[in-house]
Amino acid sequence: MITRRHFLLATGATVLSMTTGKLFARDDVIPLWPDDPPGGGGPSGLLKVNKYGSWTNIVSPAIQRFRPENPNGEAVIVAAGGGYRFIGMGREAWPVARWLNANGYTVYVLSYRLPGEKWQAGNLAPLQDAQRAIRLVRSMERKVHVLGFSAGGHLLGMAAARPNFDSYPAQDPLDQVTPNVDSVGLIYPVITLEAPYQHTNTHLMLVGNNATPTQEANWSVQNYVTRHYPPTFLAQAEDDHTSNPHNTEIMRDTCRRMRVPVELIELSKGGHGFGLGKAGTPAALWDQAYVRWLDNLS
Repeated sequence: MITRRHFLLATGATVLSMTTGKLFARDDVIPLWPDDPPGGGGPSGLLKVNKYGSWTNIVSPAIQRFRPENPNGEAVIVAAGGGYRFIGMGREAWPVARWLNANGYTVYVLSYRLPGEKWQAGNLAPLQDAQRAIRLVRSMERKVHVLGFSAGGHLLGMAAARPNFDSYPAQDPLDQVTPNVDSVGLIYPVITLEAPYQHTNTHLMLVGNNATPTQEANWSVQNYVTRHYPPTFLAQAEDDHTSNPHNTEIMRDTCRRMRVPVELIELSKGGHGFGLGKAGTPAALWDQAYVRWLDNLS
């Protein structure tokens, strides 16, 4: 396993250049849809990227492929968070992609539609993109894992739980592929939208301020976990004031009840949105634990 120190020394300049958007080869950006996404609509203009590498105005949902020098034959789909209002590429997705590359994993970073950007599919738009991304990667890779952060964790957790849910009409033969995954990694995720956990941007963007209990339940990941749910890795800081740590506890307990293999890494400090975590802090402990966990699944 590549150590954190070696990884940061070897790739720091690369990660920095990625946050400025200068690293992507055209053939490594794969559009999700053959034409307009299901339902159409969406924002006009160009993709917007702020100084932190966060994306909005997702005109063309896609996956960006990051290839390791020494591939181990397995792939991870990564979805950054942002409360379904933006996608935190620079602080979460890109650094994690290169970290996983250094450990042999091919990575596909998902840019998914945001429900507030006028897509006709509304709150189903990101789930449609996640299911389509899994189908695409499944058609190319032997093993497919998913790793989501915050709202990206909610998205990929939901997609993993509902592979048989037809969130959109079939667009082409690829949609005959069932979007199953081999494992699920959720880092400081939003899991439940039910009371009393209704104060997240995820709740606001998916069901709004006046949602019924049924609507909240319909968008809560734990309500779809069965004994067929993939092995699950969870990580959460105890001082997270954005996504209540009860989210990961709810997911852990649900997995245990359904006899799904689950591991929860509880971090004493780190808050929310720490990505790989600053070296030397408790938040920096989850990534190597995750890679060990992935390696042990093989």
